[in-house]
Amino acid sequence: MTLGKLAIHGGKPTASENIPIAKPVFSQKAMEDAVEVLKSRYVVQGPKVKEFEDKFRDKTGAKYAYAVNSGTAALHIAFLSFLKPGDEVIVPSFTFIATASTVFFSQGKPVFADIDEETFIIDPEDVKEKITPRTKVIVPVHLFGSAANMEALYDLASDHDLIIVNDSAQAHGTEVNGRDIGSLDHINCYSFYPSKSMTTAEGGMVTTSSEEHNRLGRLIRAHGDDARYHHVVLGLNYRLTEIAAVIGLDQLSKLDDFIAKRRHRGAQLREQISKIDGLNPQRIEKNVNSSYSYFTLTMDTSRYSCTRDEFIDALRAENISAAVHYPVPLTKQPAITDLMKPEKCPVSEDVSERIFSLPMFPDLTDENIRDIITGVEKVASHYLI
Repeated sequence: MTLGKLAIHGGKPTASENIPIAKPVFSQKAMEDAVEVLKSRYVVQGPKVKEFEDKFRDKTGAKYAYAVNSGTAALHIAFLSFLKPGDEVIVPSFTFIATASTVFFSQGKPVFADIDEETFIIDPEDVKEKITPRTKVIVPVHLFGSAANMEALYDLASDHDLIIVNDSAQAHGTEVNGRDIGSLDHINCYSFYPSKSMTTAEGGMVTTSSEEHNRLGRLIRAHGDDARYHHVVLGLNYRLTEIAAVIGLDQLSKLDDFIAKRRHRGAQLREQISKIDGLNPQRIEKNVNSSYSYFTLTMDTSRYSCTRDEFIDALRAENISAAVHYPVPLTKQPAITDLMKPEKCPVSEDVSERIFSLPMFPDLTDENIRDIITGVEKVASHYLI
């Protein structure tokens, strides 16, 4: 039994206005602070950047933190700090391309591991199979606000003397066993892109337990100079602006509230979406406190008379935004297959064809949540076999 005619077929949309997939929130104070920075004429990597670094370090419980101008820069600096040509870096095949492209740009070799079909996150058992004498790093990507099986991965790192670089671009405020991801050994890389749980418009942060990595990373982000026009290593211009820093400070002050709201809305969506046949929200391990940077699920296409993309089109017609992260695994990306013959990762390939995300942001209202759930139920009831 369907819940009325689908909007894509001429029916009335569930929501009166479009509910976006994400919506960054900027306060009036952040805007005023940005104007003050412009008036000061001190706009690049100054006292506000340092304050942002210090407060982010304290917030996560990390030993060290330094700011950069993107999440990609954070990863690139992390790899440049210790990779030697030919070192192997195990990365998941299901992630954004920067996780692997920065390995190439650091003269390393990415080795692709598959994911768990329910958590969508790197599978430690497959990681174990991919370790060789040339392996230097494991890169767990903590997708959609959840977290990898860190106990298993740190055991592997310890057994094989490997470094863990956590790609925490989507894991602001995520906790494992009550501990913030940003405080974990060895290196953690964040993004502050507008779709993230907190944003500086563009920006990133590296937290680390290593004094040496902190020292070297700070050098690399600013042309490798330890004094004006004195360059002790080869570096790049990955500095954060003061404007981004004041926005970040304001966002950081609200992060607890943002995350609390995301967790509340995520729990509401999970409870109801889980009741719909053939739709399966991301599984979150019991020891993980997800920050719900996205609300992501897979569709059992054998239960439906439509494809995933047709399901999404119908949802969008109901004014419920939906997005696919990620439609093509890295092992199928031309930019990578032109450079190497990657490992087979069948789970990633399967998940990439069935996964999609629903709206998730702190300002979701009770009405938004009702409309999202009703819209999904309406589309599902129409296409369920």
